[in-house]
Amino acid sequence: QKSPPCARCCSFIRATNIKNNRKNHYRRLSSSSVSSSSSKTTRREEEKLDITMMTTKRTRREQLLNATALGVLLSFQGGLLVSPPPAQAVMGSIAGRVPGFGKIEEDGSMTYTRPEAKSGGHGIGWTEITPYSVKLREGWEEVAVSIADPGGTEIDTRFKSESEGDVKIVLAPVLRFANVEDGENPTIEELVPITNFILGFAPEVLGQPVNEEQIKSMEKDTRNGLTHYNYEISNEAHWLISATVWKKRVYLCSVKASGRQWRTAQPKLRDTIASFTVLK
Repeated sequence: QKSPPCARCCSFIRATNIKNNRKNHYRRLSSSSVSSSSSKTTRREEEKLDITMMTTKRTRREQLLNATALGVLLSFQGGLLVSPPPAQAVMGSIAGRVPGFGKIEEDGSMTYTRPEAKSGGHGIGWTEITPYSVKLREGWEEVAVSIADPGGTEIDTRFKSESEGDVKIVLAPVLRFANVEDGENPTIEELVPITNFILGFAPEVLGQPVNEEQIKSMEKDTRNGLTHYNYEISNEAHWLISATVWKKRVYLCSVKASGRQWRTAQPKLRDTIASFTVLK
């Protein structure tokens, strides 16, 4: 028995719809898979790009650090990259501290000689300064000069030892206590008496005035053809001072020690002050 025509049509339509639905479903699955695969591929490519960029940045940074460490500094001249000429010592006035200690001798002493290249930026101009020398010992170190120190603007060099004390070198113009004409080169004796000198310089060197009771000794000697005034002073600390004049400048060396330092290092400190010499 045959089905009615309308029944057969309906069955055909339903079968066709089911077939089409299946095809659409497969298409969606395929599209989703391709999209997912494409998305994964894109993410992988982005990750590779990030890694490449990070590697490039790291490589550049390492190259810069290596170049700095090796001192490979290049300058642009005439359209070409060229290495700068090797650094050379500069003679003359240079701001800042320049090492001046010589080698340590067998007895542990070492001589500091003022470098010719050291600047004179301590209140007395940038003109040439005659070198001086002073003998210290192993363990002494040069320290920075502070304008907060008494006489800080005219302190040329300072040294410190935890076990022995402090040493400073003061360079000051003679114009503070005498008018000197151009071409003149008076000695310290010709400018000021020995007592007046220390009374005038004490506030700057000691940080306070000094009275005659605190001055334990005053004497003169000659070093390298120049007269030196020498003092021993005792207040809350123990002081040894030696000063001379050369080319319109006062060259003064002071040694300061606490009571404990003085008891243990007195001979060495006396040796230091006696070694102070202007190398004219």
